[in-house]
Amino acid sequence: MPSRTALVRRPGPRLAEGLVTHLARTPVDPALALRQWHDYTAALRDHGWRTVEVPPADDCPDAVFVEDAMVVFRNVAVMARSGAPSRRAETAAAERAAAELGLSLNRIREPGTLDGGDVLKAGDTVYVGRGGRTNAEGVRQLRAVLEPLGARVVPVPVGKVLHLKSAVTALPDGTVIGYEPLVDTRSLFPRFLPVPEEPGAHVVLLGDDRLLLSAGAPRTADLLADLGYTPVPVDIGEFEKLEGCVTCLSVRLRGIPLRGV
Repeated sequence: MPSRTALVRRPGPRLAEGLVTHLARTPVDPALALRQWHDYTAALRDHGWRTVEVPPADDCPDAVFVEDAMVVFRNVAVMARSGAPSRRAETAAAERAAAELGLSLNRIREPGTLDGGDVLKAGDTVYVGRGGRTNAEGVRQLRAVLEPLGARVVPVPVGKVLHLKSAVTALPDGTVIGYEPLVDTRSLFPRFLPVPEEPGAHVVLLGDDRLLLSAGAPRTADLLADLGYTPVPVDIGEFEKLEGCVTCLSVRLRGIPLRGV
């Protein structure tokens, strides 16, 4: 079986102070969020993933959304530079964790900004959301790193949600799925499948046609099951209050030779 490792980061005590941009703020229960995080990481391990914890960043309320800290393509980790200045302190420990795994490192540098949640990989195509957290210079720098590695970088306008992957993710066959009212330009995706619920727009590919998704998307789970996939629902309701989803709670490393694996 190809190696499967997920970088994760447990929620800190200031989680309820996390940034909210497109949702009305509602109270977050940090104790419940921690239980949901444990269930999420257990679901990864139950399906053959090794989880590696990035050291906590207790002064950074959004640090649990570790996917925003980097973009990994092949064996290269491009460390992000968030468009939200308050989140930039999250990156240092994530960079050390990537280095300890033996990934080659690169960085988005000023004046570029980029959040990992704006980057969707579908095979060798890398869609990059151009919106509130990722600017044109960030897209240019990411393209300069990834295209020599064989990637095709496609910018995608994002205006209705926080990140590109707040609106769309991809199935194992490369079909992009999304909640259509939140997708700015569906014509950029050669194959697009609308899903009936906003939380259903986000899936994590676990392997063997198993898809991790929010328990808040039962109709999407039924749709995916009808297509031959095995949905694996997990409750992440406290993180959804902060515009989080199943993808942003981990950085998935598939089939990459890693140190210590």
